[in-house]
Amino acid sequence: MGGFADKAKDFAEQHPDKVQQGIDRGGDAVDERTGNKYESQVDQGQEKAGDFLCTGQQDQKDQQN
Repeated sequence: MGGFADKAKDFAEQHPDKVQQGIDRGGDAVDERTGNKYESQVDQGQEKAGDFLCTGQQDQKDQQN
């Protein structure tokens, strides 16, 4: 990962609640602007982003490779 990505990952590990809050707010903003037309896709994206940033699933994938 690049420098910015490393910093983002470190922040996410230290403040998972704030990261999840940001992901939720971003998804809510998309839903609002699209009239919930893509709600299920947005929800999936929010879930994957939260998993990637907050639970370290990417680290697990890296260890498997």
